[in-house]
Amino acid sequence: MAQAGKGKLNYRCPSCFMRDLDIDMFYDADKKEYYCIRCEYTGTEEDVLKFNEIVRIRYTAMSKRYTKFDFD
Repeated sequence: MAQAGKGKLNYRCPSCFMRDLDIDMFYDADKKEYYCIRCEYTGTEEDVLKFNEIVRIRYTAMSKRYTKFDFD
């Protein structure tokens, strides 16, 4: 998605990302936190990065090609 001046960087909402939705977060400079307009998630930059890394676990084998299936 294109960066639209929402904050320092373009972060995905961890709560929406868990449900396979690609929603960008907005940055509130007064509170110094990110928020999602879809699911009411709010958090600091550290929280957003930490939860997004947890969600990325499901995509660790995305680029690995499996050619042998040994179910015996």
